[in-house]
Amino acid sequence: MSSVRFLVALCIISSLVPSIFSHEFKIDGKVLELDESNFDAAISSFDFIFVDFYAPWCGHCKRLSPELDKAAPMLSGLTKPIVIAKVNADKYSRLASKYKIDGFPTLKIFMHGVPTEYNGPRKSDLLVRYLRKFVAPDVTVLESDSGITEFVEAAGTAFPIFIGFGLDESAISNLAIKFKKNAWFSVAKDFSEKTMALYEFDKVPALLALHPNFNEQNIFYGPVEEKFLEEFIQQSLLPLTLPISPEGLKLLKDDDRKIVLTIVEDETHFESKALIKLLRAAASANRDLVFGYVGFNQWQDFAEAFEVDRKTPLPKMVVWDGNEVFFSVIGSESIHSEDQGSQITLFLERFREGKVIQKQLGPSFFGYITSLIGMRTVYIIVFLIAVMFLIATIGKEEPLTTGTQYRSASASTTIADNARLSAHKED
Repeated sequence: MSSVRFLVALCIISSLVPSIFSHEFKIDGKVLELDESNFDAAISSFDFIFVDFYAPWCGHCKRLSPELDKAAPMLSGLTKPIVIAKVNADKYSRLASKYKIDGFPTLKIFMHGVPTEYNGPRKSDLLVRYLRKFVAPDVTVLESDSGITEFVEAAGTAFPIFIGFGLDESAISNLAIKFKKNAWFSVAKDFSEKTMALYEFDKVPALLALHPNFNEQNIFYGPVEEKFLEEFIQQSLLPLTLPISPEGLKLLKDDDRKIVLTIVEDETHFESKALIKLLRAAASANRDLVFGYVGFNQWQDFAEAFEVDRKTPLPKMVVWDGNEVFFSVIGSESIHSEDQGSQITLFLERFREGKVIQKQLGPSFFGYITSLIGMRTVYIIVFLIAVMFLIATIGKEEPLTTGTQYRSASASTTIADNARLSAHKED
């Protein structure tokens, strides 16, 4: 009788968790092709799985596919392997809806079953370096000068690096977990005066923030309490002056500080570089704000959203809330060539005093609809409108112009809306 009960129990368990019995996955360096029947089983089978939600017709997806094929064996060979998988989200719409896929490709890394959106590089070698951080220790313990050097070199330039000198691992472990997707964290147990001179700090405890990609570093000496450490880390995730580009806007996604935006004629000009140095000094003294800059020649569409055209005196400074609103500071609409440091100081003083005019970014109806219902629905609406227009114009001699209608709608979107809503979703 007991054996019968055992068999019945086994049948019940197997019916409740069929994925465990019906799906077997191997870590063999190949990209898994998943669908609605095996997706959940795959996610539960691996601690780390990187998923490409793609559409067969998407050109960006087609270019990404061979990069994932090259990255897969490298990631599967890590001490803590990362498996790469892909899902035809255009075909398996229930999965796409569950994970809010509204553009292609959308990339997510599932860590112990929890998804995090991936906005990093897509070339195989850079992708591998970027993803290694997700399986690295929350806090790496460094035992020597050479260990510090090796850690910094291995971390690369994609993320800021935090090194605690004279700090116990427990002091930053919670914060390292919280900001794991944004930065590298370590503590140095043993180091020499040579290392102190190299990183320009003269006492401990100290928390060093490095931005290798921008050749910047900042030092925090305390108080060594979690709330103060978190504030420093949060403010140090971005460089002091951030070049605004589609990639730069992705970095602003999780930062709720207002952005002091300086629009110059050309980022590469000598005068612009000199101004950026002054902005860096101002940023160091005003860490509650983000300082960004953009060249009109580099990204004209973005600059025009802030009432800038070829006749506008540049450089021009505004304060942007990161969404639909920006502020023009009364009496500081443009920065003249002489004594720019004082003008920046005056701009900030007037802004903090509330001497501003609030303005709205350019037309954004299409972007507004996108934010409400998603790109997939927008495409369906556009298609239905096109069909209705086709039916209404059958028999007329005038040629069809549905393509022009779609371009007109798209043109009304501000570049800021599109970049912040879906900078990483390319099709």
